[in-house]
Amino acid sequence: MAELTEELSRVKAEEPGVPSTDVRVHPNPEPPRHSRAGTPTVVVDDLHIIYRVYGAATEAEKGNAANALMRLLKRQGRPQMKEVHAVRGVSFVAYHGDAIGIVGRNGSGKSTLLRAIAGLLPPHSGAVYTDGQPSLLGVNAALMRELTGERNIVLGCYAMGMNPTQVKEKFDDIVDFSGIGEFVQFPMSTYSSGMGARLRFAIASAKKHDVLLIDEALATGDREFKRKSQERIKQMREQAGTVFLVAHNLDVIEETCNRVIWLHKGKIKMDGDPKTVLAAYNKG
Repeated sequence: MAELTEELSRVKAEEPGVPSTDVRVHPNPEPPRHSRAGTPTVVVDDLHIIYRVYGAATEAEKGNAANALMRLLKRQGRPQMKEVHAVRGVSFVAYHGDAIGIVGRNGSGKSTLLRAIAGLLPPHSGAVYTDGQPSLLGVNAALMRELTGERNIVLGCYAMGMNPTQVKEKFDDIVDFSGIGEFVQFPMSTYSSGMGARLRFAIASAKKHDVLLIDEALATGDREFKRKSQERIKQMREQAGTVFLVAHNLDVIEETCNRVIWLHKGKIKMDGDPKTVLAAYNKG
């Protein structure tokens, strides 16, 4: 916490939202004015994330079965290690009350960035500072398929630090919000992907979070569920929380978020007002 306090003090004293010099950004990358009055909740400082991938073939080797067979016969077919620079020098500041949409093409580093903010990926260099505990919600969030929806609700709430009384108070609301109805008594292995995503979101949003990271959880579900989800995110913002949202549905981003960060090849290409950023993103 001492490091975070020091970093937040530095950020307050400096112009917020200005990234490091090797990051391509919008000419005016400042966050919306109302968010500047809030307290910084997430500081991402020159963040680099590098994956090490094994078994990647070179371009010359791709499609050449004869060469692959010869390497195998000569015991030269050992997996090769390749580094993937997924996030490249990203810097920004998020504030209480912000809902920040993250957009970008596949492979641009969106999910990697969320996992780094959540503390699930160590930085290769740079740092992430958070005020409070970030919670990552994605369509692959860990619920147990062999257990019923009811048991998953209970275990999921316990995992977020809720006590039995709080779980009992929130249970009916979670079931109603998710819309799974009587399926709450069935194993999650019987659920469709949409039902599972709705239940995960309902569980995660039943508790107030300092920082909630949502990765494509709103990509599934009908119009009514998306409307309820957007309302729930607005409530979280009003409760002084911070929300990060990755979604390919740009309408959801525009209707839900007050700020958008556009990632391109691991760098911030633009950071600012949703309409301005999304208009440029659609053209690019």
